[in-house]
Amino acid sequence: MAKIARAELRMVDLQPKVKRTDAIQSFVSQETPILTLTDAEGGTGTGYSYTIGTGGPAVISLLRDTLIPRLIGREAEEIESIWRDLLFVTHATAVGAITSLALATIDTALWDLRCRRAGLPLWRMAGGAKPAIPLYSTEGGWLHIDTPALVEDALAVKALGFAGSKIKVGRPTLAQDAARLAAVRAAVGDDFRLMVDANQSFAFHEALLRARMLADHGVVWFEEPMPADDLSGHARLAAQSPVPIAVGESLYSPGQFADYLRAGACSIVQVDVARVGGITPWLKVAHMAEAMNIAVCPHFLMELHVSLVCAVPNSWMLEYIPQLDTVTHSRLDLRGGLAHAPDAPGLGIDWDWAAIRGQTVEGSHSAMGE
Repeated sequence: MAKIARAELRMVDLQPKVKRTDAIQSFVSQETPILTLTDAEGGTGTGYSYTIGTGGPAVISLLRDTLIPRLIGREAEEIESIWRDLLFVTHATAVGAITSLALATIDTALWDLRCRRAGLPLWRMAGGAKPAIPLYSTEGGWLHIDTPALVEDALAVKALGFAGSKIKVGRPTLAQDAARLAAVRAAVGDDFRLMVDANQSFAFHEALLRARMLADHGVVWFEEPMPADDLSGHARLAAQSPVPIAVGESLYSPGQFADYLRAGACSIVQVDVARVGGITPWLKVAHMAEAMNIAVCPHFLMELHVSLVCAVPNSWMLEYIPQLDTVTHSRLDLRGGLAHAPDAPGLGIDWDWAAIRGQTVEGSHSAMGE
């Protein structure tokens, strides 16, 4: 083992390549903290997290002023101990997005360092369940996109071998959402999976009405139908909905997932490695879902999640939304509609440091330690 000797932190603001809208927001930027840790023997590991639109400076502040100073001198292999200690340090701000995103930035860097030192890719180090996983696309299903374009995109990704497409719902009327889905279903046929995402926009009565409509179009899951803190509402909906309920991108701790699973409030777990606080808690949630025979289909971050879904046996599909193209040399390995986990040691992300330095947000860069 070797102690952490140095930490270098910065943030880049990544602009989406396409317009992204859903029922409650537009994705205008991705403020992305990036942390590189160096141990006493010269080993390095790089981790990251993200926000959608705002909040990045708050994450950077928590990392720089509170968390990273407590990393210097710690044994890098003691990842569980570090995660627990840092969670306790921030107990007054947990559970919540800013704390979880900061913890994830550190935890993913530690796992990258661990895997690089061992000479193993993350997907093998974390479990090694499968080398590849089916993909579904969200990039062509945003709420502002008109119906002909929805159909065109679904047909295009089907031709590439993707397993399915996700379409945003939340148009003003049920009939409008139904018409969009009907057109796509008619074009792609019955064997292509369609998912929908309401982004927490419905009250219970509207969610139940939409769920019954979704079943008519062969939808395989109804994602975030209501606000994520409405646990009892999701449990009631799951008991009455003919379509499986998916949640997870707006849950920030293993305990919150445990509450949903105990209540029977979801059938698909969409745990997000950044929003849950890193790889360490992500694996706990995935294995907890496995013990209850529940599938894992994580939210966003495909460049990192591809390794995690290949590490566990109960993963079903990976969401395709490119995030890191402008700051990496590597790309998702797509073959025959499957995403293959990287075999390079570490997270499998080949960072473009020249691009990162050029896109670093002013005032966000700092270094600590030797």
